Amino acid sequence: MLGVERSVDPAELKRAYRKLAMELHPDRNPGDKESESRFKEASEAYQVLSDPDKRARYDRFGHAGPSAGFGGGFHDVGDIFSAFSDIFGDIFGGARPGGGRGPARGSDIEVRLSMTLAEAFTGVARDVKILRRAACTQCRGTGAAAGTTAETCQHCGGRGQVMHSQGFLMISTTCPVCRGEGRVVRKPCASCDGTGLDHQEEVLQVNVPAGVEDGSTLRLVGRGEAAQQGGHHGNLYVILRVQGDERFERDGADLHAEVAVSFPQLALGDTVEVPTLDGEGALDIPPGTQPGETVVLRGRGMPRLDGRGRGDIVAHVKLVVPSAMSAEEEAHLRAYAASGGQRISPERGGFFKRKKKK
Repeated sequence: MLGVERSVDPAELKRAYRKLAMELHPDRNPGDKESESRFKEASEAYQVLSDPDKRARYDRFGHAGPSAGFGGGFHDVGDIFSAFSDIFGDIFGGARPGGGRGPARGSDIEVRLSMTLAEAFTGVARDVKILRRAACTQCRGTGAAAGTTAETCQHCGGRGQVMHSQGFLMISTTCPVCRGEGRVVRKPCASCDGTGLDHQEEVLQVNVPAGVEDGSTLRLVGRGEAAQQGGHHGNLYVILRVQGDERFERDGADLHAEVAVSFPQLALGDTVEVPTLDGEGALDIPPGTQPGETVVLRGRGMPRLDGRGRGDIVAHVKLVVPSAMSAEEEAHLRAYAASGGQRISPERGGFFKRKKKK
């Protein structure tokens, strides 16, 4: 069941059980009866092999050996958490379903926040509305009706755990009366049905730093749902959606833009204006630049989240060919072509030229 050799040592046995328990844990497989059954089987296997006496009986007599005089294993998942609290405390931070090792942490909340690329460039403070479970306003989180209080569980003495014997072993399990809470509410609050929590709507301000990317997540610690018994609040996760900008294609901190220039500008060089998110930028086109090449404007892109300055504007040069020219422009262009010995179409005259001029 645990996938270990017969000669496995205690440390390797524990590692194998931890790995399998993480895969089959009920919190990770909600409603999966098969996983829950395998989880119990793995726990019973570890219970046997981690105990020297039971392991010796198993080695000698097989499956029938450990059960002779040692009880019938675990009654439910809560018993497993109680018996192996050291292992599950390490894996799941001490928060166990129905466990009695302190209050569990509240649930996390996830919301989405949309913004423009310009807002991502400067950073922005935005309000988000969330609906979360918080301490009941009627009972102040106690779960008890007005004028009453929760009583210490008499069955476990407020510990949330009870001890019972299996042969000569003493096993600690979750108290069946208080379900591990250590207290009992005799008259529950009508507003929250004794849970101590109710749903409340709240508006929180989220400060989005400059330079965030689409799909980035902000974590607001402790701004999630409240937990019963005064446990730690969960976290609020804000997933950021950064809208596109038709002027740019973003690549991390760099912004790619298309710049239209003429043949003389490419051949002789020029300084042109390119769009940026904080105005216009002067871009130097070196003489002899070819269509499709890129020219970089340093430090005018998106801010870097690590604070190491800004990215670049990467300008993709696009040659624009005029669809119509004046007679003087055409004459100059033909003279340029002739001086270079280039063959071009002859000048059209007659009917076609007159139609073009119209």
